[in-house]
Amino acid sequence: MTQILDDVHSRLNATIVAQVCKPQTLHELQATVRQAAAAGRRISVAGGRHAMGGQQFADHSIHVDMTALDQVLQADPVRGLLRIEAGAMWPRIVEATHAMDAHSEIRWGIRQKQTGVDDVTLGGSIAANAHGRGLAMQPLGHDIEDLTLIDARGEAVLCSRTHNAELFSLVIGGYGLFGIVYAATLRLSPRVALRRLVDVLDLDDAVNAVFRRADEGCLYGDFQFAIDAQDDHFLRRGVLACYQPAGAGDAHEAAPADLAPDAWLTLLRLAHDDKNAAFAQYAKHYLGTHGGIYASDTMQLSTYIPSYADFLASSQADGTGPRETLVIGEHYVPRHQLLPFMQRARELLRAFGTEVIYGTIRSILRDTTSYLPWARDDFACIVFNLRTPHDAAGLARTAHTFRALIDAASALGGSFFLTYHRHATAEQVRRCYPQFDAWLAKKREHDPQELFASTWYLHYRDAFAQAFPATLAREEAAA
Repeated sequence: MTQILDDVHSRLNATIVAQVCKPQTLHELQATVRQAAAAGRRISVAGGRHAMGGQQFADHSIHVDMTALDQVLQADPVRGLLRIEAGAMWPRIVEATHAMDAHSEIRWGIRQKQTGVDDVTLGGSIAANAHGRGLAMQPLGHDIEDLTLIDARGEAVLCSRTHNAELFSLVIGGYGLFGIVYAATLRLSPRVALRRLVDVLDLDDAVNAVFRRADEGCLYGDFQFAIDAQDDHFLRRGVLACYQPAGAGDAHEAAPADLAPDAWLTLLRLAHDDKNAAFAQYAKHYLGTHGGIYASDTMQLSTYIPSYADFLASSQADGTGPRETLVIGEHYVPRHQLLPFMQRARELLRAFGTEVIYGTIRSILRDTTSYLPWARDDFACIVFNLRTPHDAAGLARTAHTFRALIDAASALGGSFFLTYHRHATAEQVRRCYPQFDAWLAKKREHDPQELFASTWYLHYRDAFAQAFPATLAREEAAA
């Protein structure tokens, strides 16, 4: 029975799928893959449906909902390893790590998770090779010990850095196109108490402050920047929050690390109506938590407004929304190029008249795991949430803005995240991901019938074929 599915954040990927399957066991998952292949149907796969680039859906595909596959398969409290089904969302994973406490002298916890939302599956995080707020961490793929992949034949294939190593690297950051991750073993770290250290300062001071905080032993941190384009502090001033291990005698945990839902709603409204007031309130809240103690794992859990689109609809007199949503873009530059990039971003956002609702800067180490790494170097990560009306002008403005920001980042030796939209041109993708042609060839090698597909994949497969036909011809001849 056909259904219409969409991502829960941007609401810009409405897709008709032929059927939604929600397997309860490994055998059901394998049977679903084999039946789809026999019927000549493509397969799409998702969990939380938070990616915005169309990676979860394909027209008239058999859609696999992984969220029922969330059971712990094995816990190793000695080595700090948790093997769990890939449909598990992050609160479930955190819960499973806490259950290991009774069997170990070490309290284990997750090292990192994607920020902003918790209801994302482990498989989805692996597919996007997500990252968190670690000041000296690679993306999530670095934390994966091994994984079990259901391939295009419906076979369960164990992959790790030493076994099926190339396939392992293709699956991490592979957007579900090489098979479905059934389960994965997550490397944990000791769960410790952290003290939050908060500063409100200008970006040029923040760059030095981050290095100072890292030298002081801080493990996590980010910088939330001012979003009012009419203010001189736009993209320049912000709230730097870092997290330093606390002494054993100071480990009395404070209130939840994130804002409560009603406080987030208030900030969200202010971000639309009075951006200076929104920044002032956010800064006041965080300064009030300076010195607070938080657990290193639960500190990473987030408050997420269930639907930004629903919030907007409730704010409109006729309640007809969504007329607009937020679209995210994430851009990367070498750390020494952060200030020039932010200056260029100021110019571009003002020139396009693009409205930023939320923005942050984080840190990432060079990715040594994924075949298609977005972190080709130690980068500063800059995230923009753009207010995007769902009309021709609003959609075009967001697309043009992100393309310009990608050009700005790549001109400085940087890149961008493929997960959040399909606005990048084939030329921009190739410039930022020079191995993308080879990655497409690997896709056809491992899945020649293109059983696993998505709107995102088909878009860029066709865009590359059109933009670089000679390359495609050489690859097909070599095959």
